[in-house]
Amino acid sequence: MLKTLDLVLIGVMTATAAVTYTIKHRAELKLEEVHRLEAEIKLEKDTIDLLKADWALQSQPNRLERLVRAYNDELKLQPTESTALVHAKELPMLKSEVPVPDVTEAKASAKGATEAGAKSATVASAKGAPDTAKGAQATAKAQPIPMPAPRGEAEDADQIETGSVEE
Repeated sequence: MLKTLDLVLIGVMTATAAVTYTIKHRAELKLEEVHRLEAEIKLEKDTIDLLKADWALQSQPNRLERLVRAYNDELKLQPTESTALVHAKELPMLKSEVPVPDVTEAKASAKGATEAGAKSATVASAKGAPDTAKGAQATAKAQPIPMPAPRGEAEDADQIETGSVEE
């Protein structure tokens, strides 16, 4: 019986050693991956710092003035008037931001416009003007044009959001 217990214990110790080695090997692989990722992060941060420094050099006012003077004849640049600037709120909406019209409203207005188009078509055909019916149908399909928000006395109306090189 002693020999069987010894063999069982040797088997348990061997299995434990194998599991321990596997765990240690996986931990070393993870540690190498962590070191590799840290090196990549450091490289990216260094690249960002280099690009910030390059941007600071490229956007120096003295350099830009020199370039404007050098290429003024070719580019015919004009100073931007303060009245030409708008706030982001005043810009028209993107197509993805345009509200979708209500289907029931659209059907009702299309039905009314179709009836009005049919009436105007009969009147127009009586008068000899067939283009009026097409115009009535075109206006029935027209979508509302998004308008920019009016400039108001908002608390941040005079602030312009800009990016910064510094953090």
